[in-house]
Amino acid sequence: MRIGQKMSDTDSFIDEVNDEVRRDRFYFMLKRYGWIAVLAIVLIVGAAAWNEYQKAQARSKAEALGDAAFAALTLQDTEGRAAALSAVETDSPRAAAVLGFLTAAEQVEAGDKSAAIETLNAIAVNGEVPAIYREIAQLKSVTLQGTETPVSDRRLALEALAQPGNTLRLLAEEQLALIEIEENNPQGAIDRYQAILLDAEVTADLQQRALQVIVALGGEPDMGSAAPLAGSDGTPQADTESK
Repeated sequence: MRIGQKMSDTDSFIDEVNDEVRRDRFYFMLKRYGWIAVLAIVLIVGAAAWNEYQKAQARSKAEALGDAAFAALTLQDTEGRAAALSAVETDSPRAAAVLGFLTAAEQVEAGDKSAAIETLNAIAVNGEVPAIYREIAQLKSVTLQGTETPVSDRRLALEALAQPGNTLRLLAEEQLALIEIEENNPQGAIDRYQAILLDAEVTADLQQRALQVIVALGGEPDMGSAAPLAGSDGTPQADTESK
């Protein structure tokens, strides 16, 4: 009995020593590396707070920009609206492009076409805005320039927009067809409109315009295997041969 009791006491003593050693190691590790855990917690909490702060700042800027643009658009005269829109400041290239489009529209309405062209050209050459914004600005600019700009310059700009893969290529092709008409080349215009008709990406409105111009120029539209698309009002287009 005594031997067993002594063995039990020894085991208990060893367990107590082991527990004490573990506690000592734990406190040692806590003193030595505890700051790392504290720092990690601080960084996580700080990052979350900074993220929320940035979101709040972005939301505040967007609201301020929207309020400024709305205030400008509520002015009575077009010149005042154009001036107010051009004065709105933003550090976002995308927002600046949208403001530019609004400004150009007001400048055109005010009769200041040259100012509108300048505004659009500034968007077209801004490499910080999305490509589609630049393409829209360039197409609008060329369209506004009209006959005041040499045909060669307009053709060069439109041919760049009409390259495969460009979002506005069919609209650029339509403008190139109009240049053919301007240069008294009806067959060239018909050929371009015919290519538009057969393009798989043609929209209903553009298809309708192409059909009408081909017929007006004395041509025979060839739809190939494509059926006429529904017009902008949702109704199928009439067969040009029945007109």
